Amino acid sequence: MVQIGKRNRLKVTRLVDFGAYLDAGARAEILLPKRYITTPLAPGDEVDVVVYTDSEDRPVASTEVPKAYVGEFAFLDVAAVTKVGAFMDWGLPKDLLVPFSEQRSRMVQGGNYLVYLYVDNASGRVAASAKVEKFVGNVIPEYANGQKVSVLVFDRNEVGYRCIVDNLHFGILYEDEVYSDIHKGDRMEAYVKRVRPDGKIDLMLGGRADVRTNTLADRIEKAVRSAGGSLAISDKSSPEEIKATFQCSKKDFKKAVGHLLKDGKIGISPDKTALFAK
Repeated sequence: MVQIGKRNRLKVTRLVDFGAYLDAGARAEILLPKRYITTPLAPGDEVDVVVYTDSEDRPVASTEVPKAYVGEFAFLDVAAVTKVGAFMDWGLPKDLLVPFSEQRSRMVQGGNYLVYLYVDNASGRVAASAKVEKFVGNVIPEYANGQKVSVLVFDRNEVGYRCIVDNLHFGILYEDEVYSDIHKGDRMEAYVKRVRPDGKIDLMLGGRADVRTNTLADRIEKAVRSAGGSLAISDKSSPEEIKATFQCSKKDFKKAVGHLLKDGKIGISPDKTALFAK
């Protein structure tokens, strides 16, 4: 079954001067216009395409990669505002409509907004909504502590960075546990620290403590050797200096250094102000 607004792998049924027709099952055939065919095709070949509706509401296929698919959240730019709503650039020839009823406040041309992509039941077209709360937190999160997830950073508040987790749940990265630059719109991998009773998820960037220690230890050792065998930083250094150098907490830094000292991979100067390679 062809999924509108999502990636589909479809088989070529026949070639024509203006493109190729793809097998769409109950939808019969869908045209892949010639401009999207970059390598020769033959009947029976399979191609990865996204299917959307054109200006006449006919399904059409494209090999281009949109900025988001149906069922996902993304920050998109408003290309135009008309009497029916705002049209957003999602990376395909036909812009994406956000009806006025799905806007939190009136969108303006050139503005950048967080939206959720869905298929409008009445028209069968891909549309978007800025009322993202309707689409998040509707299922109970079932994650193990330390489980890897995909997150989209969408806001910052007094405690940290608010995220959408796996396009399903709300989560947060606490500011005092973040040691690298993060911006609204960033997509990244994170790890579940815990699922709270309210269904929101506390997140962390480094994964399990032992994994964080081992990864950081490798980075510290490489940094010491890259600096010529000695680096003027140690557990006596300030948290700010450690954060600037290794994007980690002083606590994690001390654990990683202790690991390296125990394994005999590095040493520490007599005045305990520098690390050196062994």
